[in-house]
Amino acid sequence: MSSLRDIKKRISNVGTTQQIVKAMYMIASTKLHKARAQLEGVRPIYRELQRVVKDVGEKQQARKHIFYQEREVKNSLYIILTSDRGFSGSYSASILAKALEHMEAGRQEKILVVGAKGHQFFRQRGRNIIRTITNLPDAQVYYGSESIANWAIDLYLSGEVEEVYIVYTRFETVLHYVPCVDRLLPVDISGVEIDEAGSIKYEPDVTAFIDHTIPLYMHMSLFRAFSESHTSEEAARMVNMDTAGKNADEMIRDLTRMYNRRRQAAITQEISEIVGSASILNIEE
Repeated sequence: MSSLRDIKKRISNVGTTQQIVKAMYMIASTKLHKARAQLEGVRPIYRELQRVVKDVGEKQQARKHIFYQEREVKNSLYIILTSDRGFSGSYSASILAKALEHMEAGRQEKILVVGAKGHQFFRQRGRNIIRTITNLPDAQVYYGSESIANWAIDLYLSGEVEEVYIVYTRFETVLHYVPCVDRLLPVDISGVEIDEAGSIKYEPDVTAFIDHTIPLYMHMSLFRAFSESHTSEEAARMVNMDTAGKNADEMIRDLTRMYNRRRQAAITQEISEIVGSASILNIEE
């Protein structure tokens, strides 16, 4: 049975942990606010670029372009965005499970993994990791996503891969974020009908327009995915820290009640012993 000193020490330890958890909650909350502001800024740009890229797909000439043309797939590139740190609940586990589920048997996947959690996960399973990026500073995400986009395009144009996927977590609300797999290349134009009589004209021609537009589209797609994932991660971490703080409060209450009961029991026992000793003395007299 724990002594009063042990219980008091446990209360102190839990209280210290609670203070750390509260600090981590505040940090995650601040980062979430900044990440949401960035995400709200990049989403409209991405959606407009996505619309433009699909509109170009209405041209017959565009469908012959390598960025739109479907090819026999032997190698697939997966760009997978995970976390470098823990304390975010099931955030990384959900996106890793989604990526593993999407990888089809019979195809040779090449993996670019962002985040230490993802690297550890795929290395343990013997997957083909060709590049790993960890501890990417927030200030470098914009230019980092551009570098990754150009690197992925080079792999695609050289024929080393026939398709490129981005695996990320889409932010919906603070309590809801969804693991997603989007194909970036070739551009998905399923459901888009050919319309050569359209009013939009491309200068100098469709091919040149695509050559300049797709790198920007890839850059914004990756930057948006980074923003979605970062926002989801901070939301998950904030919620997780909030839950941990509530658990610490409950544990302190339980320990305090236990301490008070033990202390009261000890006082009662001391009083009983004093009264018993006094009674014995009276009898002897």
